Amino acid sequence: MSEPGTRAIRLINIKFRFDRYHASGGSMDLVLGLQQIVMEFHFSKKVALPFKEVIEKITSELKKEGFGIITQIDMKETLKKKLDADFRNYTILGACNPRYAYEGLLEEDKLGVFLPCNIVVQEHDNETVEVSVANPEEMMHNVDSLTLRTFASEIKGSLLHVLENL
Repeated sequence: MSEPGTRAIRLINIKFRFDRYHASGGSMDLVLGLQQIVMEFHFSKKVALPFKEVIEKITSELKKEGFGIITQIDMKETLKKKLDADFRNYTILGACNPRYAYEGLLEEDKLGVFLPCNIVVQEHDNETVEVSVANPEEMMHNVDSLTLRTFASEIKGSLLHVLENL
C-alpha cells in the first residue's frame, strides 16, 4: 500500500529536476541519466582476516543488529558437486531481521522476493576476503510504500554498521 501523496511528491521532484535542467539547456536524457547513477546495488569491504573467520565475524556482527543467518550457500561446494567445477571460497549468507521481515510482509505480501538479505563473502585469488551486502534502498527504490522505503533505510544503516565493524 502506498502512503497518500508519495507518488505526487516523486513526480514533483522529477518535474522540478527536469525544469531546472531544461532551463539550463539540459535534456530529459540528462535527468534520467543522473537518476540512474545515484545508487549502488551493493556495498563491499575487503577484510584482512581468513575466510572462515570473516564468516564467523559477520554472523556475530549481524546478530548484534538483530539479524540471524537463515540460509548459507557454499558455492565452492555446490559448484564442485553439481558441475565438478573448481571455484574459490564463495559463500552466500541469507540474513533476516525478523521484526523488519514481519512488518514488511504485513505492508506488502510480495516483499518475500527480496528476502532474506543476501551477503556474499568471497576469497579472491590473492587471498583477499571481500564482503558484499545488497543495498536495500536500491531494492526498494521503485516500491510505492513510504513504510518499506523507511525500513530499507534503517536496514541499510544496520548493514553498513556491520561492514564497518568487520
